[in-house]
Amino acid sequence: MDSSSSPPAFLPSGTTTSVAASSLVNNTIATTSTTSTSKISPTKKPSAALGFLAGGIAACGAVTITNPAEVIKTRLQLQGELMRQAPGSKRIYTNSGQAFLHIAKYEGIRGLQRGLGCAYMYQIMMNGTRLGLYDPIKHTIHAALKTDPSKNNNAVNIAAGGIGGVLSAALASPLFLVKTRLQSYSSHEASRVGQQHYYRHTVDALRHIYKTEGLRGIYRGVDASMMRTGAGSAVQLPLYDVVKQKMIHIGGLENGALCHGLSSLISGFFLCIVMNPFDIISTRMFNQGGSLYKSPADCLVKTIKAEGVSALYKGFTAHYLRIGPHTIFTFVFMEQVKKVFERFE
Repeated sequence: MDSSSSPPAFLPSGTTTSVAASSLVNNTIATTSTTSTSKISPTKKPSAALGFLAGGIAACGAVTITNPAEVIKTRLQLQGELMRQAPGSKRIYTNSGQAFLHIAKYEGIRGLQRGLGCAYMYQIMMNGTRLGLYDPIKHTIHAALKTDPSKNNNAVNIAAGGIGGVLSAALASPLFLVKTRLQSYSSHEASRVGQQHYYRHTVDALRHIYKTEGLRGIYRGVDASMMRTGAGSAVQLPLYDVVKQKMIHIGGLENGALCHGLSSLISGFFLCIVMNPFDIISTRMFNQGGSLYKSPADCLVKTIKAEGVSALYKGFTAHYLRIGPHTIFTFVFMEQVKKVFERFE
């Protein structure tokens, strides 16, 4: 891929963020085979199905490694919810490193990987959909505007990323809700933060939520999730490309794996600055069991009023430690899956 081609749709899940890459067929982070790129005409509409499969598989590989950071982030974001910390008081989790050691000590690897099964489902639904939709949406916009899809257009990238992000967030919201509740739960009583929800597994959680809260409960926080993912999707695309161009033209790096990895880490930091407030609101909207927050705006106002503006950046380090590595690992897995799929073209 030359330096003028469009950036990948790498986004946080969780996480969120997730993180997602551009679709398999048209615009991956890096093109390792010049033969594969020559097979595809820049005007050919990319395959959403192949993008979905490749993106889902790659994201699942990445989340296996980064899920502990997501667990830590979730608990840090819920700690001290709507309460000001009294001077001299101690918190269960003081930072990402201490939280990792604390969870490992009292809950073991099972605690660090809590919600992993649901995270797999979420990654397939969320990132698979975004990966599958990003290039087709971008192609459709270019066709409507009668512009050249082979030329990079930041406005089109932002629109395609934002639309794909919002649609995928709406589709995957119930899984994000369950994942948040599974990860916030602690089997060690002294380690519990936020409202606790005990579910045996993902299906049990969905069944219980539907039985007690109805369909409205299943889609609790979907508006916050759509804002979170839409903002992240729209920001990440042009941000990654700008950083990559600077790396190439000012830093003198080749347009290869090192350049892409560093670009992902640098752009991921600024992405966290934009996304973390949305992530805080999503996490708290999902984890509430009653009607603590009426809407994302209500959650924002109550959080700032009770905890101050700094509360919007709780779990920032853990959030970044998830986004940066998740982006790189997704890229690595994406390239391997891409090579396998190319053999059948």
